[in-house]
Amino acid sequence: MSGIIAVDAGQSSIRLRFRAPDQTRESQTSGVLTDRPLMPQLAAAIIAFAAEYQLRPDQVGVGCSGLLAPNATELLELLTPLGVSRVALAHDSATSFLGALGDHHGVVVAAGTGVVTLAVGPSASARVDGWGHLLGDFGSAFWIGQAGLRAAMRAFDGRGETTALLERMLRYFPEPASAYRELQADPRRVSRIAAFAHEVDQAAATGDVAAYRILADCAAELSESALTGLRRVQLMGLTPPAVCALGEVFTSARIRSSFLAYLRLHWRSLELTEPAGTAVDGAEALLTVSPNSQLSRLVSVVTRD
Repeated sequence: MSGIIAVDAGQSSIRLRFRAPDQTRESQTSGVLTDRPLMPQLAAAIIAFAAEYQLRPDQVGVGCSGLLAPNATELLELLTPLGVSRVALAHDSATSFLGALGDHHGVVVAAGTGVVTLAVGPSASARVDGWGHLLGDFGSAFWIGQAGLRAAMRAFDGRGETTALLERMLRYFPEPASAYRELQADPRRVSRIAAFAHEVDQAAATGDVAAYRILADCAAELSESALTGLRRVQLMGLTPPAVCALGEVFTSARIRSSFLAYLRLHWRSLELTEPAGTAVDGAEALLTVSPNSQLSRLVSVVTRD
């Protein structure tokens, strides 16, 4: 059955959805490894999804973490066995924005395992961060998890303040001295470290000072990214802009409230905009982005002759 496959490919998971007039299928699999070629990973996930449900997609829209300059040609070729005739490909910042705000102006901060911010104004778009865990992703779940584990290791050494984070780390690594070697050897180390962000949030809820400080710093980083994006696309006017906060990081009430408080230093009446849809919706919307939209410059669309 022909239809559209929409894909949201992050570092923790790849979410896929097939939509046809009389059928919808959804699935999820392991995330992409951004230190390896991305197109073969995406193609493998899409082909496996299609095979599982005996799907015959004619169009595919993909938002993917770790993309530099999207070029849909390679992915279209890899999907030849499926008979796909059209592929739209973009960085996941574009699909997060499209899913949340559609073709409107504002800023979307998508904070999961990694973090990326995209602002879109009348005459420009601006991406902030999304530079990976080695050089960026400030305020991401990885950033929080790493800061939490570092605080735990400082306490383990006796160098840092006493923190409940050490006790929580012991649940994952009974021998802290060998944790770094175990993580270095694990190709999924980024998502494993990101998973510890939940422990940091829980420790902060019990009053742990080290954990609370990490979350406060996280909110400051994320709000600065949002403000930087808005400034670059000239949306720092008197009227509060549309600001949408997405991802697992913002499920923390402490981070979300602090993030909003920082923004209200600029617009006292600002309220966060609830997303209209998901990044998977945004991946499907890539296929119909208007050529007049600022977002169209961020999308690679290839059609088979």
